[in-house]
Amino acid sequence: MKGRIHSIDTFGTVDGPGIRFVLFMQGCALQCQFCHNPDTWDTGTGKVVTVEDILSEIEKYLPYYRRSGGGITVTGGEPTLQAGFVTQLFSECKRRWGLHTTLDSSGFCEPDHVKALMEVTDLVLLDLKQMNPEKHEMLTSRGNDRILKFAASLSEWNKPMWIRHVVIPGVTDDSNDLRALGAFVGGLQGVEKLELLAYHRMGVFKWQQLGREYPLDGVPTPTEQEMKRAYRFIEEGRAAVERERENIITCRDCGQASGQANTVKHWICEDCKVNEHTIAVKISSK
Repeated sequence: MKGRIHSIDTFGTVDGPGIRFVLFMQGCALQCQFCHNPDTWDTGTGKVVTVEDILSEIEKYLPYYRRSGGGITVTGGEPTLQAGFVTQLFSECKRRWGLHTTLDSSGFCEPDHVKALMEVTDLVLLDLKQMNPEKHEMLTSRGNDRILKFAASLSEWNKPMWIRHVVIPGVTDDSNDLRALGAFVGGLQGVEKLELLAYHRMGVFKWQQLGREYPLDGVPTPTEQEMKRAYRFIEEGRAAVERERENIITCRDCGQASGQANTVKHWICEDCKVNEHTIAVKISSK
């Protein structure tokens, strides 16, 4: 199978555990204003390669990946646009070498489109850029409903996730938006880590090379205090979800949530009450 790639990094250390082979796929459905690889957007450009081409490159560095507990990370662009290629690549990495596989995605993808890919993916790095739908569309050119649906599906599948959020002063650091992010993440299963990434301007020169005006010109990198502030608001949102969860009681028999405050020690849902009554009737009639 063939795919279009942008570039390769054979010694990645920030996109998953250990030392990693990082493959940047070509093509992206979003056009984020802070993107540091805008040259990955065009789906018709890039280098055409086969799965075997990439496997040959990986094999040269296997000792580093194995000794460090690393593996392969596929990013972009948006790798789910070429889900078939990535699925075959991950499958072969596992079959031949048992390598750990990580997908770095924006989540702008229908869950059914990547079910086969998820079966051979050990970890998903999920970028949640903005919880407010209108602000998200302004920032990325697309709404976030599909992304939140994708995150919910990962949670349902209990897929291990690292959630990432880029802190951009005046753009993605509103206190209400950050609390909403924390609340959303707090309701997901499988989240192993939440990483706050400081906005940087290292990709501005690529916009200039492409003849594009950089939309966030003049926006500074966040200070250490601004990063701590963002983290605090996110934790407030997560804590609020935890408090709500603690205040919900469940049926003692089936675990169904009652939807009411935890004011009684024992509660039985209506279905279990019916079942208990039916059993009691059968026993008494014998």
